[in-house]
Amino acid sequence: MFNYRLEPPTLIEASVYGRLPDALRLPRPSAWAEANKPGHVIDCFLEGPVFDAQGRLYVTDIPHGRIFRVDAGGDWTQVAETGGWPNGLAVHADGSLWVADYRHGILRCDPATGAVETVLGHRNSESFRGVNDLVFDRDGNLYFTDQGQTGMHDPTGRVYRLRTDGRLDLLLANAPSPNGVAISADGKVLFVAVTRGNQVWRAPLQRDGSITKMGAFQTFYGASGPDGLAATDAGGVLVAHASLGAVFVLDAHGSITHVVKCPDGCGPTLTNLTFQPGMRRVVITDSSTGTLLQAELPCGPAPAYHLGGA
Repeated sequence: MFNYRLEPPTLIEASVYGRLPDALRLPRPSAWAEANKPGHVIDCFLEGPVFDAQGRLYVTDIPHGRIFRVDAGGDWTQVAETGGWPNGLAVHADGSLWVADYRHGILRCDPATGAVETVLGHRNSESFRGVNDLVFDRDGNLYFTDQGQTGMHDPTGRVYRLRTDGRLDLLLANAPSPNGVAISADGKVLFVAVTRGNQVWRAPLQRDGSITKMGAFQTFYGASGPDGLAATDAGGVLVAHASLGAVFVLDAHGSITHVVKCPDGCGPTLTNLTFQPGMRRVVITDSSTGTLLQAELPCGPAPAYHLGGA
């Protein structure tokens, strides 16, 4: 695997950041596991990592409907239950957690009380197929993916934008499993992880808010595909791959410059990732083992809406 300069990417070894304690694991059947991991009893499936302005880390546990907070000392606290299957998280400028919940749509959670309310549960009275991930742009508009069970057999996954005034725009309706979503550091490009197509798609964002000339930014391989994304300050994007046990660092040209490899005993299902605020350290969810990984990168995060990146 070479970049456009015909050089191999630099390998970076990840280390363990933390692990969901045994006392919080729930080894029991769930409807989510029956559909997505048939034949397995899943005690947790971590996703959606995000840091708030105080540097506290939040993650979701999809099959059991939970949101956890991990403090600086490594202690885990259950913050909320959504009653659904929470996946992606994003922090609003007001400090609330916005949640992409597969069953219930876009939710808002007060991390201080655990109270959960619905922001957007349907579009024109039609339920979403199963929302997956979300990100705020620098103006506070929310981009989110509606993945459901789409794939190459049914390339009808969608990407929406919920504007700050409440308007809902359908930006994309033909993606085979849209998953992670990110906005470039300059706010001019939309990236979408298309899991079953095993690609990251890229589209310029026009002044009127529309997208144009969407294309394949990078193509991968494997039993699954790209999952979570995180934009970098260099104009590229980080890609957590859900079956290769690696995070790929893409530059602004789409070349793979670095590969983060999970340590022995972890992986291969690396589902999502987030930068620690103001640092070049990335934290990664290893859903296959209920572990959080970390790695130091040569690039930092794109400006974050909730950290004053507008």
